[in-house]
Amino acid sequence: MDSTIYGADRCHKTQHYIRFFKDHNIDFVFLDVEKNDTYAAALRSLYTNGKLNFPTITLDHKKLRNPSDAELLKWIDILT
Repeated sequence: MDSTIYGADRCHKTQHYIRFFKDHNIDFVFLDVEKNDTYAAALRSLYTNGKLNFPTITLDHKKLRNPSDAELLKWIDILT
């Protein structure tokens, strides 16, 4: 499963998801959309409004915007 966290270092919710993935031993890529324009463009492309809606998590082709831990675990279980 490919897991990506689109967020920002300064964002406490982004930091929560990074800890969550580490605590559950799930490989992920963190893309800081405030420090890299390419990452920001990739995140904007996921939404029709073109906004930087972070944190956003992608699990393979599933997009989750600020999910609860329970919802995140549900989709991890479904996709693995």
